[in-house]
Amino acid sequence: QSPTSFSAIPNFTMKFATMKSSVLFAMLSLPTAVSAFGHLPHKQVAFQTSKTSLNMGMFDGAKEAFDSPQPGTKSSDRQTPIDRWFGWSTESEEERKKEAERAGVYGAPANFVDSMDPANYVAVGLKKPMGIVFEENDEKYSGIFVMDLQEGGVAAENGVLQKGDQLVAVGDKKVTGLLFEDALDTIVASPDEITKLVLFRGNAKQLYGPTGASQEWLDEFIAAGAVEAA
Repeated sequence: QSPTSFSAIPNFTMKFATMKSSVLFAMLSLPTAVSAFGHLPHKQVAFQTSKTSLNMGMFDGAKEAFDSPQPGTKSSDRQTPIDRWFGWSTESEEERKKEAERAGVYGAPANFVDSMDPANYVAVGLKKPMGIVFEENDEKYSGIFVMDLQEGGVAAENGVLQKGDQLVAVGDKKVTGLLFEDALDTIVASPDEITKLVLFRGNAKQLYGPTGASQEWLDEFIAAGAVEAA
């Protein structure tokens, strides 16, 4: 062969090597190029599908946590582990309102009577015997209340007192919280011909309970004459 023929071999080898490098580069670049156009090889698509399924499985509980609860379901039954983990409340607005009302926080209870409002007190001036049947409150509160009025008695004829009225003062002496005998003795010991009785128109819990009048308020109220006797 002529030197010219041998001199063509290196050129052919270089061209073949260049072509081989181009093919290799194209093969290495194929996943990136195809991925850019949204067409992934089969194995890569399968891998991503499996990964997506795994991720959805991890958050299945989150979907259930946000599902609408069935009517009548208690908040404790609706709470999921995710709710407990993050401290999320599942109580509805209506449930929170009812709970607050029961605790006496969301406004006043329906049967609330303000024992520090003079409008909820009455007073009478009566001769003895007054014709009032008193009864002692439960041991939790002490004090006495009007259990009954004797028919035809002075108190019944006066027409002001009602069953359930709580005795607060005899004249200017406070008797709230006293035992039955001590409270009655205060009435008996009164030297006045017309004895003034001051009573709260409400029950024992409203007078002595958590929302009841403070002793300081009662002291000032009685010292100021309380309310005018009828």
